[in-house]
Amino acid sequence: MKIKTLIVDDHEIVRQAIAALLESEPGIEVLGQAQDGRVAVELAGRLNPDVVVMDITMPNLNGIEATRQIVHEMPNTKIVALSAHCDRRSVREMLKAGASGYVPKNCAFEELICAIRNVAEGKNYLSPNVSKIVMEEYLQQSDLGDDASAYCVLTAREREVLQLISEGKSTKISAKELHLSTKTIEWHRSHLMSKLNVQSVAELVKYAIREGLTCVEV
Repeated sequence: MKIKTLIVDDHEIVRQAIAALLESEPGIEVLGQAQDGRVAVELAGRLNPDVVVMDITMPNLNGIEATRQIVHEMPNTKIVALSAHCDRRSVREMLKAGASGYVPKNCAFEELICAIRNVAEGKNYLSPNVSKIVMEEYLQQSDLGDDASAYCVLTAREREVLQLISEGKSTKISAKELHLSTKTIEWHRSHLMSKLNVQSVAELVKYAIREGLTCVEV
C-alpha cells in the first residue's frame, strides 16, 4: 500500500521537484500540492494524506500554524517539516505543533524519503543537525525568554490575523480568508496593538517578522 503524500511549499519549482522525485520512489504517491498553509489545511482535509511534507515560512498561513491545525483535525496524518530554517525556535515550535519529522532543505533526497517512511510507520525522524538542536535545547533548558514569544503570548487566531496584517492584506481580504467579519478583524488588530504595546501597524509587522510568523520576502 502506497504512502499518500501532500507537498506544501510556496515555491512552485520546489514543489514540482519534490513531487517528481517522490513519484519516482516505489511505494509513495503524491496526492497534491499546496502553495501555502491555508490551502494545505483545506487539501489535507479533502485528500486525507498519510504524510504532509511541510515548509515553514509561507504566506497566508505559515507551516507551524498549518501543522497545528492539520494535526488537531487529522491526528492520523503525519507532518514532516522540510525547511531552510533550522534555528532553535523554528524546530521547537514545529515539534510542539505536532510535526513527527524535521529535515533541512539542503538534505539529500534519500533522507527525506527516510523521514517520510519513518513517520508513516508511526515513528519520529529528526535530521542529525536538528537532533543536535533539540538535545541542546533539552540540556541547556534554554526556555528563558520563550514565555514572551508570539507562540506563548498570542492565541492561534491572533497569530493568524497578525500574519495576514503583516503581509499587507486588507481588513476585507483578511476577513474573507478567516471567515470572520471585518469588525472582528478590526477588533483583533486593535487588541493586538494593545496586547503587544505597539502604536502602529508597522510595529506589528516588525514584531511578526521578528517572531517568524512571516518573512520580509512575503
